[in-house]
Amino acid sequence: MHQILDATWKESYRVLKPGGFACINIGDATRTVNGNFALYTNHARILKFTQEIGFCALPCILWRKQTNAPNKFMGSGMLPAGAYVTLEHEYILILRKGAKREFKKDTDKKNRRSSALFWEERNLWFSDIWFDIKGSPQAINDKNTRKRSAAYPFELAYRLINMYSAKGDLVLDPYLGMGTTTSAAIASGRNSIGYEIDNMLQDANNRTKEAIIETSRQIIRQRLVNHIDFVLKRINVKGKLKYNNSHYEFPIITAQEKELLINEPLTITSVEQNVFTVNYSLTAQQEFCKDWSISQQL
Repeated sequence: MHQILDATWKESYRVLKPGGFACINIGDATRTVNGNFALYTNHARILKFTQEIGFCALPCILWRKQTNAPNKFMGSGMLPAGAYVTLEHEYILILRKGAKREFKKDTDKKNRRSSALFWEERNLWFSDIWFDIKGSPQAINDKNTRKRSAAYPFELAYRLINMYSAKGDLVLDPYLGMGTTTSAAIASGRNSIGYEIDNMLQDANNRTKEAIIETSRQIIRQRLVNHIDFVLKRINVKGKLKYNNSHYEFPIITAQEKELLINEPLTITSVEQNVFTVNYSLTAQQEFCKDWSISQQL
């Protein structure tokens, strides 16, 4: 498996722009080797190879995919020295090509500010352990294809894309699969391209595309509702906030959030086979735009 993946990491490094990021979701594997139960550390194997070809490894994320199944424990259970801790986490490796990305042009700086995160999102998303995202079911009918699929939640890809890219950037998925990363890129206002050799995944990919407008609407509105809930509670405890967002006019914690605008995808149109264009709203969602000064006084 790693011999195949090595070629992917080499090509990913080649096509990435300087300062670009590669995010790799990988879980370690338990195997019986020579009759003994053991752990194969996939994440360590990938980190070693990617650093050898030039990637800079940054702090990784532990994605905790806990389960409450009563049979999740491995080994002899209650007897000492015969059981093994549950393997309920995966790694999200964060790799960068070269030095920190620079935004030198005024248009790039403005675009970056528009792509900002909310203060409270930054605190949650840039934590090194994620507890709040659950695993994703393999929604594929064909059993053989399902065995080869490695579906992950939409929220995982959406979060990483917003953390490590700006609007208009190009997001590459070398293993397109069900199209989760592409859909998350659409919801985030990023361009994307994906590669897939398994034609059996085409139907699942198309279903993902068909649902992306409504999925985007839901996740964007939830982000805005979460922010409003957060600032109202913050105001109630600590009083009036110093800054307001210039588009929504609601209170924010930092000046870096002033130009934050979450563009909503409105339509998706097929241009040719496997090529789509997306039309976005250029203004703030009206239901979140009002006079927030009264809230500041509560």
